Amino acid sequence: MNYVMLVSHGEFAYGLRNAVCMLAGGDREDVIAIGLKDGMGSDDFAVELKKVIPTLGDEDQLLIFADIVGGSPLTTTANVVSELGILSKTTMIGGMNLPMVLTTVMSKDFMDLEDVKKDAMDGGIEQIREFAVAVDDEEEDL
Repeated sequence: MNYVMLVSHGEFAYGLRNAVCMLAGGDREDVIAIGLKDGMGSDDFAVELKKVIPTLGDEDQLLIFADIVGGSPLTTTANVVSELGILSKTTMIGGMNLPMVLTTVMSKDFMDLEDVKKDAMDGGIEQIREFAVAVDDEEEDL
C-alpha cells in the first residue's frame, strides 16, 4: 500500500486530512495526519511520529506532505524516517495544499509514484492564483 502522511504545525494536517477524506469518499487508513502542537519539542514530536508511521512492506511507499519546507515537522519527520530505515521508500514534499494532497490520494495506487509526485506539485501550484469576481459599478434599483 502507498501511504500519505501529512505533517504540520498545529492542527493543519488534521484539518487537511479531514477535507481529503471527505472529498475522497470517507475515512481512509492510508492517509495519516500528525501535528506539532504548541509547546511540543522536536524530541516529543519524534516519539509521536514513531507511533503513527506505518510499518512498510516490500511493496509499500510513504508519501509525506508537510506545511513548510525546512520546518520542524518536516525535518523531524525526515530524521525519524531515516532512523527507521525507510528513507529509500519515502518521498517528501513541503508546501502542501488540498489540491496536491487530494490528487495524490486519488492516484497513488495506480500511477507511477514519480508521475504522482509531478502531478501533485503541478496541481498544487496551478491552484494558487487570484480568484477575482467582476464588480458591477452601476447601482441596481432596489
